[in-house]
Amino acid sequence: MKTPPAPARELPCDAALGKRVLVAGCGYLGRVVARELHMLGWDVTGITRSLPSAQALQEEPFRVLACDIGDRAALAALGSFDAVIACASSGWGDVESYRKVYLEGTQNLLEVLHPEHFIFTGSTSVYAQTDGTVVTEESPAQPARETGQMLRAAEEVTLAAGGTVARLAGIYGPGRWALLSNFLDGNAVLEGDGSRWINQIHRADAASALVFLLSIPPGIYNVSDGTPATQREIYTAFSEHYQRPLPPTGPLNTTRKRGYTHKQVSHAKLRALGWSPMYPSFREALR
Repeated sequence: MKTPPAPARELPCDAALGKRVLVAGCGYLGRVVARELHMLGWDVTGITRSLPSAQALQEEPFRVLACDIGDRAALAALGSFDAVIACASSGWGDVESYRKVYLEGTQNLLEVLHPEHFIFTGSTSVYAQTDGTVVTEESPAQPARETGQMLRAAEEVTLAAGGTVARLAGIYGPGRWALLSNFLDGNAVLEGDGSRWINQIHRADAASALVFLLSIPPGIYNVSDGTPATQREIYTAFSEHYQRPLPPTGPLNTTRKRGYTHKQVSHAKLRALGWSPMYPSFREALR
């Protein structure tokens, strides 16, 4: 699956020259964040858990090192940073993986590095609403699943330290769009009547939002494209674009790792401060 290159965007530049930033988890999203920060003049260090992953990124214009955020001594050896963006992923592991990566990893980054700015990249899955309502940063975030509870615990640690929590909707982009991949592979299922709301964010927009968060007051921010779409709307758009039939219908999938939800995520708080997405809905990205 190929995605056309994203058009250039104007990025905030807040006297970044000479400031050091650590992108902890230089993976699918983190490496794009690191590139944007490098372009803005930040002195960027990216870390990945494994040496092969770090070696695969040696052509990047910023340094990339192998460092496990669970290793406090290794973190201390990195030196000091003005800002840290925690983008590490559990790889969709079990509850213990979530605990180590998100909760304990966040604690280690904060307690060892003491950055002036800290951003934890969480998920809108912490909103457990199933009634289709609009959720804002003020809405209850009480996930039923233990994985979601680990994310909430990491959020609380971040907020207690004066950091920022970015609740990201489902990320898609070049080489990774689960809904589209399932549709093209013939594995998609239209669940129930297809009315479940799905919230997404293009990788380029998620990266620009994380960079933007370094220039605004700390707190909780929803990071989504602001245009929720039902599952039926999404698959209908795919069907029309690729001239293929709609997927077969089936029962609701209520066994998702982070729990079944049905809500519309608002990004009004972040947008009011000056950020806006390049792709305001999945339709622009699909074209």
